[in-house]
Amino acid sequence: MTATDMADYLVRQSLPFRAAHEVVGKVVRYCLEKNKELYELGLEELKAFSPLFSDDVFQHLTPEHSVNNKAVIGGTAREEVLKRLNEFE
Repeated sequence: MTATDMADYLVRQSLPFRAAHEVVGKVVRYCLEKNKELYELGLEELKAFSPLFSDDVFQHLTPEHSVNNKAVIGGTAREEVLKRLNEFE
């Protein structure tokens, strides 16, 4: 779930999506080999894949951020879910 957020983060850092997707794919492969989760990686490990990673990347790698980042109609953001629940009540 947070791999997509990591790619979005790199895009916001000016990396084209295609390149961001490739970088994140390599990071995910590394995690699988090391038996780690994305949020368990250190900044230096991430920088080995792209110099565009900064300390602020970690705030984008939480399930809460991932869910709330989908603030579109019918999305998973807390406000959207509450709005739909109110509609059903």
